Parts: sequence; C-alpha cells; structure tokens
Amino acid sequence: MTKNLSITRREFARRRERLREQVDERAIVIIPSAPRTIRNRDIEFPYRPDSDFYYLTGFTEPNSVAVLVPGRPLGEYILFCRERDALTDRWDGEVAGLEGACDVYGADDAFPIGDLDDILPGLLENRERIYCGMGRYPDFDQKLMGWVSRMRTRTQMRSGPAEIVALDHLLHEMRLHKSSAELRLIQRAVDITAAGHLRAMEHCYPGQAEYELEAELSYAFAKAGARAHAYPTIVAGGRNGCILHYLANTESLRNGDLVLVDAGAEFQYYAADVTRTYPVNGRFSEPQRTLYALVLRAQTAAIEAVRPGVAWEVPHQIAARTLIEGLLELGLLKGSVKQVVKNQTFSRFFIQPTGHWLGLDVHDVGDYRLHGEARVLEPGMVLTIEPGVYVRHDDSSVPAQWRGLGIRVEDVVVVTRDGHHVASEGIVKSIDEIEQAVGRLAAGAG
Repeated sequence: MTKNLSITRREFARRRERLREQVDERAIVIIPSAPRTIRNRDIEFPYRPDSDFYYLTGFTEPNSVAVLVPGRPLGEYILFCRERDALTDRWDGEVAGLEGACDVYGADDAFPIGDLDDILPGLLENRERIYCGMGRYPDFDQKLMGWVSRMRTRTQMRSGPAEIVALDHLLHEMRLHKSSAELRLIQRAVDITAAGHLRAMEHCYPGQAEYELEAELSYAFAKAGARAHAYPTIVAGGRNGCILHYLANTESLRNGDLVLVDAGAEFQYYAADVTRTYPVNGRFSEPQRTLYALVLRAQTAAIEAVRPGVAWEVPHQIAARTLIEGLLELGLLKGSVKQVVKNQTFSRFFIQPTGHWLGLDVHDVGDYRLHGEARVLEPGMVLTIEPGVYVRHDDSSVPAQWRGLGIRVEDVVVVTRDGHHVASEGIVKSIDEIEQAVGRLAAGAG
C-alpha cells in the first residue's frame, strides 16, 4: 500500500519544471534541507526534511542542498549531498550518495556536500537573481551571502546576481494546489488518524491519565505505518480544553468532564488534523450536549459552504454567525448579532479562525488573501474546518453549568470540482455515535 501511494519521481520532476518556468532564465534557485536539531547534549531529534526541499526533490537526507540552474549545459538540477561511506553506513545506515542522487532521485548532476563552498560560487556567475527562502535557516543565509561576496570579488563585479528574491510565494502557490497523488497521501494520513481517534474513544474511561489516551493514538498511528504525529497531540480533559495549545497531557480525566482530543498522523510527510470532543464517561450532560450540538451545527454549516468560487473567509463567517446566534439564545452573549460582531464580545468564547490550509505542513503554506481580497477556493485545495467554543472555568459572568467547557470539532475538507469532500467523515462525531463509541472497550478499566 505504501509503495503505491508514493509520489513518483516523475511528479517531483514536474514540480521542478513548473518552478523553472516561473523564474527568470538567468536566475538560480537554491534550497537547503533542514539541519539536524539537537534534542539534548549529543542526541538529535528524529530527522524530518524541510517541506519545500522535499516537495521539489523527494530527497529525505540531511546535509543536502538542491540547486536549479536554468539552461546549464551539464544539467539544470544539481543535488549536493553526502557521499557513501562505509563507516557512516555502519552507524546510520546507507545513504543515497552521489550515484543515488542521480539514479534514484533524478538529479542531473550531484556533488559532495563538502564541496559546496567551492562549487556554488561558480554557479552564481552570470546569474541575475537568486531565488531562495531567506530567514528560515540563518546559518545558511550567512553562507549564501558569503558565496555572493566571494563571487563578486573574484569577478570584480563583472557578473553575478543583482538581487535575492524570496522563493516562498512561487513555491507555496504550487504547494497550495494538491495533485491526485498528494490527495491520496493526505487521505491515508486521515484514515490512520481515524483509527487513532476511534481507538482513543473506545479506551477512554474516568481516572485515566491524559497521556494514557495519547498513547492509544500513538499506538494506532504507528501500527498503521505513521510513526510520526503531524503535530504534538492535545489531550485536554475538563477545563484544559479551553487552552487552545494545551500540551502537558499529564492530568487525570475526571468523571463528568469532557475531553478534547486534537491529533493527526503524518504519512509520508503529509499531515492530517482532526479534533473530537467527547464525555469521559460516555454520556453528555445536558449543558455539554447543548453546547456540543451548537458547535457541530456551526461546523456542518461551514462545511456545506465549501466549494469552488467561494471566498476563503465565507465558511468562517457562517460558523461564527451560527455560534453567535446560538450563544445569544443560551444567554452566554447579550445584545444582537450586529452588536456582538461590532463589539467583538464573542472573542471570549471563540478566539481562533475556523480553519487553515493542510498539506506537507499541518498549518500549510499558501496566502489566505490576494491583492487585499480573500482568496477564492479552488479544486485541489485542502483545509480544515474547526469551530470551537471555550468557556473559561473562572468566567463568573456566565452560569456555573457552562464554565470550563471547551469544545472543538475539526475535520479535513478537500475542495472538489463540484463542491467538497470531507476526508475525515468516517470519524464519528454525532452525539449518538460518540455515546456508543466512548468507553466501549474500557469495561472494568481503572
């Protein structure tokens, strides 16, 4: 299954070609992969390649730099990477090496990463512009400026780049529109995520630690081939659900509380992002049921608005209005819809946008506004829809029954030619389905 879902070498080549078509013929594109990151002392975090670098190359090794040189006779796509080495192979496993960079990953030419300082300044000659992602890796930015300086000194300013141009806009517009292969990978990440959320629901019970529920998700993800989470998992019991990026996951889940679980698997570097909120003991109280039904109604209305030609902000506006009207009916807000919107009094209860782009990054790249206007949704875009209501435990302005309730429902939505597809629709979220699922396999636990 994994092999069939992979992005092909041909697709990576098409991406590079599309980028070359958008830059000047006399330009050069330079993209480093992410550096290794120290966790503590001499131990590194598990390595993950830079998303932009991976999008263009498919190459997953550290210590690598991709260079596109339009019109270069010896080959336009150059990859600097590690050489094969018997000692390194024994410690870290085999690397692609220069031969693999060309034969497996499609580079026209490959050089040892140790020769970067000697070779790259020469590639800059006769190039008018450098396209790169400045500001992401300061150490590499410094090296780049040093290469430009050396090249100018060597040629006495006769030739060389006159400016450095941010690559982000061109590349991120490409990444925003997903190919069929990318959509299949995202769907696989979502399917794995679905198995994790269902397992967590079924094994949930009062007295359990938040991290124990997190462990159920991690088990399901790894079992299905997604050893990495797309982001740190949030398991927020009770009032912790009102903390948007709660990450401690150390407290006990109490009988009568809700638990908010925000978790997504990463499959072949593509992310899923799903949130479900449910009662720890498997039964909603009346206040919980009422507020949950309101959030679910807002999400349903927002998802229904997703289709080509609709402005990005419309689903958010629909969700916000639904929540405002509901909170007014419940007495948590006062006044009219118009007054609430004007005075922003709703921000006490929902303080985040209703969604974001999704792809290689969980908060994926791509502008939300173009030329001052909200951009229009197009087929192949992937976004989340995640309305929520958060009533702080210490908010004495509302009746006690509502305090400490944090509820969010989040799904992955793909814009299709004729509307939308909810990739995560298989993850239960209706009140009846949740009450049937929660604790189903936890009988006698605790």
